[in-house]
Amino acid sequence: MTQIISSKALLLGIVLLAQLIVGQVAAQNASGLVPVAAPIPPGLETVEFFSPAVDRRMKFDIVLPEGYYQGDAQYPVLYLLHGYMQNYTVWGRNLAAAFYARELNDLIVVLPDAGNSWFINYASSIQGQTNNWEDYIVNDVIGQVDKRYRTEPRREGRAIAGLSMGGFGAYSMGLRNSELFVSIGSTSGALGHARAAAAAIRAGANRESGPTDPQRQARIDEADAFISKIIDIPGFSTQGERTPKGVDFATAEQAEAYDPFAIIYEVPRSQMPHIYMDSGTEDGLVQVAREMAQLLMLNNVPFDYMQNHGTHNSEYWRRSIGHMMTIQNEVMQRALGKRP
Repeated sequence: MTQIISSKALLLGIVLLAQLIVGQVAAQNASGLVPVAAPIPPGLETVEFFSPAVDRRMKFDIVLPEGYYQGDAQYPVLYLLHGYMQNYTVWGRNLAAAFYARELNDLIVVLPDAGNSWFINYASSIQGQTNNWEDYIVNDVIGQVDKRYRTEPRREGRAIAGLSMGGFGAYSMGLRNSELFVSIGSTSGALGHARAAAAAIRAGANRESGPTDPQRQARIDEADAFISKIIDIPGFSTQGERTPKGVDFATAEQAEAYDPFAIIYEVPRSQMPHIYMDSGTEDGLVQVAREMAQLLMLNNVPFDYMQNHGTHNSEYWRRSIGHMMTIQNEVMQRALGKRP
């Protein structure tokens, strides 16, 4: 297998994205449907800031506990990463993360945006870009959150998780920076992305995506035009702008440095974060989750695993997020000594 996500799957991503972000209501006197942006849930704020790691202004959504501004308590933080062709608004406004955050009400949930970057530092960038997306999360986003809000600014009070591309990002960054995160989580994670890239590079395969069907591209462009207005990050709103320009991995070794299947052996047992993963049984990525579970079992590494009926879509993620968030919150609360 030379690539973890085919061109067909990437095209499906934009369709899923449109379904996630665009509510559709029938126009009274029209045959078409009118797109409507998702509402802002209670407790959700949007933060804009400058990121030195990527040399541009960026945004993230954050969900604060009820009564946050009336108290002085500190809270653990869960960082939730979006999937490919998604953005910082998806988890909180469309996939129920804000609902479950308010139900738990004893943690802060941060929803960063990293475009279609796979949350890695690029081997090289062109067109004047700076694409250090791992540094952007672990330095700039975390730094902004700890500076602006009353967090528990230590490993015991910090967890990271994500869906699809974000699941890969959570595992690769969480293992590469295990001193920062007490728990890592993945739902429908593309955990084999870097492993597949390393294999493709060694085989001399062309890793560029092929041409897109014109009719399908037209549907993508239509959804992109609406979604980019919601994202509203200057120079980083359309899918073209959100796809880094340059080379992600120049060598197989660079890819393997981000491969969870490889770097997990480099984490000292005393610093191994809690590990959670789930996948739908009809999801094409369930096999890579099972492979990771097998690796952890063979090496006697504790972890939580769940598989349930479902495929790679918003219906499954709305069901999985409550389970994943509850487990990771319990891990943080216990690490902070807030549980019996």
